Amino acid sequence: LVSTETGDDAGVYLVRPGEPAGVGIVQTADFITPPFDDPEGYGQIAAANALSDVYAMGGRPISALNLCVFPPGLVTASARAILRGASDKLREAGAVLLGGHTVRGPELLFGLAVTGVVAPAGIWRNVGARPGDALLLTIAKTPDEKAA
Repeated sequence: LVSTETGDDAGVYLVRPGEPAGVGIVQTADFITPPFDDPEGYGQIAAANALSDVYAMGGRPISALNLCVFPPGLVTASARAILRGASDKLREAGAVLLGGHTVRGPELLFGLAVTGVVAPAGIWRNVGARPGDALLLTIAKTPDEKAA
């Protein structure tokens, strides 16, 4: 239903046709370099970043796989903290972690492959906006900022 043509945040595959209760699988993979020096926070941000791809398509995340590139000198406690942070965000989203894959590399990278579900009629795309459609903008707050 959604592939690479329009640069959407994720792909969608129709696994069960049917009106009105068809089911599409939303699939994405996303990883980032550390934005700061807090391993657990890094895991949380990387997970939220990958989960947001499913939400951007109108889907609900259900499962994920860790994608880890850990440099040889990474401290074990830091690796565990990254994974713990990601796991916390997955649990918050109602998704389960099914496993993942780790390789050694020169640069620390972490992310997730996330699977979600979406009703075919509820898919949000990067294309098709029309005059009069609502556009929602949000502002991310750091943990030190207070919500308004």
